[in-house]
Amino acid sequence: MTTILYIASFLALLGVLVTIHEFGHFIVARMCRVHVQRFSIGMGPVFYKKYDKYGTEFALSAVPLGGYVSMITNKLIELEPESVKDLTEDQLKNTFDSKPKWQRASIMFAGPLANFLLSICIFAGIVISNGPIATLVDPQEVPVISSVVNQDSNIRSESVFKLNDKILSINNTPVRSQKDFSLELLTYAGYSGDINFSVLRTDKDNPVNVLFSVDNFLTTKESQKNPVGHLGKYLGIDIGFKNNPIIGAVREGSAADKAEFQPGDIVLQIGSENINFAEDISSIVKQNPNTNLEFKIERNNEILYLPVNISSKDSIGVLGVSFRESRNFIQSLSIGIYETYNLSLKTLQLIGKMITGNMGTENLSGPIGIAQMAGNTAQAGIGPFIYLMGLLSISLAVLNLLPIPVLDGGQLTLLGIEAIRGKPLPERAENIIYTGGAVLVGMLMIFAIFNDIARFF
Repeated sequence: MTTILYIASFLALLGVLVTIHEFGHFIVARMCRVHVQRFSIGMGPVFYKKYDKYGTEFALSAVPLGGYVSMITNKLIELEPESVKDLTEDQLKNTFDSKPKWQRASIMFAGPLANFLLSICIFAGIVISNGPIATLVDPQEVPVISSVVNQDSNIRSESVFKLNDKILSINNTPVRSQKDFSLELLTYAGYSGDINFSVLRTDKDNPVNVLFSVDNFLTTKESQKNPVGHLGKYLGIDIGFKNNPIIGAVREGSAADKAEFQPGDIVLQIGSENINFAEDISSIVKQNPNTNLEFKIERNNEILYLPVNISSKDSIGVLGVSFRESRNFIQSLSIGIYETYNLSLKTLQLIGKMITGNMGTENLSGPIGIAQMAGNTAQAGIGPFIYLMGLLSISLAVLNLLPIPVLDGGQLTLLGIEAIRGKPLPERAENIIYTGGAVLVGMLMIFAIFNDIARFF
């Protein structure tokens, strides 16, 4: 039964991603009046097909690893006249290569764009649903210095890390969660030089900078598996992750509800205790069941003082709030766009690290690895499965935009060369380039499969 689940989830995952990608090519080709002969999900022999009123064949093919959109071209008309004998004069006139370069480029770019749009929709939907997995996209936590062990001479600035410092950015790139923090650190794999952390200190209003130097940073497999822990050991600090003290939701009938707390309230103080993190509130409240506490909060840039009679449960104080902000449609869409952009950029950077040898190629997964991830997330629930789909949609888009012939990025590159030269490359040169690209993609696929197999041993 588990095997069936893994196979079914893999086929569903790949089927959606490939269909969306190829539909992007297809719909823009049709908008440009280029005739599409076949829209295939899968490769190899066709086992099911159906034609629409325009004569396009929609097919399911035997090998579920990819898909394609076959468009009418001048070369096809020349080499296989029998295959186009049923086409109208208008269809024969509107070939792919007869279109202006911007239309051909649009058709090629539309596939990756469709995958980017899918990721944006998935991430925005996860955030607006505010379900259990919303924290994967919208964590609402910050990296914090949880302890200072023994800071060494790597620190090159006057300021050093202090307990409860909030880390805001790394070399001016904002970090807002453990995932952001780890991915940003990985982009420095193999780096030697200075790294600047902007931190917000509990006793200061403005951020301070902590500058430190690294030498061949994150070059081992172990350090790349846990970049945050490696950084902590390197600097003599421990780094944790805490939530900001912003009220997300108020439970009806709770102590907070009776005190008229509202979502979005920022807790500044409880009694004389300053509040820096949501965890500070929980700690104080738990220790004070059936007690009156005065909360100093900020609401819409105004300071309010709310007396709260803390309720109790099994001798533990209960306030009745969550610290996760709900998001409206615009906020969710903005987060979806940012997350897609950020993960796309990080994917490119990490691919660059693999090419330069600063990151191990064992991080590359093939169909077996994807099937394993699909099955694992499907067992965890529909939410994690959909989130994985969003992540892989970004990977599919970014990989297809690489300047490798046979991929969309390679064809866009050739279009750019054609625009510069004023004419296409000679046919012999194009054939050599496409053959080389196909060999390279094939070798990458074989390597990724070997990686997948190696993980089982």
